[in-house]
Amino acid sequence: MRDFDQLWDYHHPNETEQRFNRLLAEVEHVQDPCYIAELLTQIARTQGLQMKFSEAHDTLNRVETLLTEDMPAAKIRYFLERGRVYNSSSQQAAAIPYFLQAWELGVQTGEEDYAVDAAHMLGIAEATPEQRMAWNLKALALAERSLKANRWLGSLYNNIGWAQVDAGNLDEALNLFERAFEFRKSQGKPEPIFIAKWSIAKVLRLMHRTQESLEIQMDLLRESEQIANPDGYVNEEIGECLLLLHRNMEAQPYFSRAYELLSLDSWLIKNEPDRMVRLKELAGLS
Repeated sequence: MRDFDQLWDYHHPNETEQRFNRLLAEVEHVQDPCYIAELLTQIARTQGLQMKFSEAHDTLNRVETLLTEDMPAAKIRYFLERGRVYNSSSQQAAAIPYFLQAWELGVQTGEEDYAVDAAHMLGIAEATPEQRMAWNLKALALAERSLKANRWLGSLYNNIGWAQVDAGNLDEALNLFERAFEFRKSQGKPEPIFIAKWSIAKVLRLMHRTQESLEIQMDLLRESEQIANPDGYVNEEIGECLLLLHRNMEAQPYFSRAYELLSLDSWLIKNEPDRMVRLKELAGLS
C-alpha cells in the first residue's frame, strides 16, 4: 500500500485531507487496521491544522477503537496527534500527557523519529522556558545520535536557537542558526534554507551587526523577487536594519510592503497586534 506520509503538504492541509480521505476510501476494505489507524491519525492532523478541532477529536476517537497492543507505531502517532490537537486549541495541560506517552513508547520501541517528534512538541507545550529547553535538548540529543531521527536536526537547531534568543543568549543562538543553515543546505530544500538565512540575519541585527544583517536580508529579498514570492518578514527586517542605520526614509517603503504582506497573516493579526500597529505606523499608514 502507498506510503501516505509522502502525500503531505503542510502548507495546504485541506488538500492533504482530501488526498488522505480518497486513499482511506480505497483501503478501508483491506484488513489492515494498523495502516488505517495511522492514516486516520494524519487525517486528524490535517483537521487540526485547519482548526477543525472537534472533527479532529472525532477522527482520533475512531483511531482509539482500532488500537491494540501490537500497534506501537499507530499508538505513538495517536498520542502525538491527540496531543497536537489539544496544543493547537490552547489546551497545553491536556496535550502534555499525550506527548509524554508518545515519547516514552517511542523510546521503548525504538521508534526514535516519533520520540523526537514528541520531545519537540513538549518543547513547545511545556509551561516554563526551562522545561521547554530541557525537552528540546532531549530531542536534539536523540536526533544527533539516531539515523532514524536526524531529519529533525534543522527544526531543533531552529527551535532551540529562538529559545536562546528569548533568553538573551545571542551568540549561542547564532551558532545554532548557522548549524541549522548548514544542515538545511545538506538537504537542499530552498524554503528551509531561506528561513535559516533569515534567522541568521535577524540575530545579527539583534547583535548590532546591522550592516551584515542588511546584506543578507537584501540577498533574500532578491531571491524572493526572482521566484515572485514576496516575503513580508524580509521586508520588515530590511526596514528595521535601515532604521538602525538612520536611513528612515529608505526604510518606509519596506515597512509599507511588510505591512501589506503580513496583514494577510491571520495568526499574526491575532497574536501580535502591537507589532502590526507599529508596522503600520512605520509604513506611514496610520
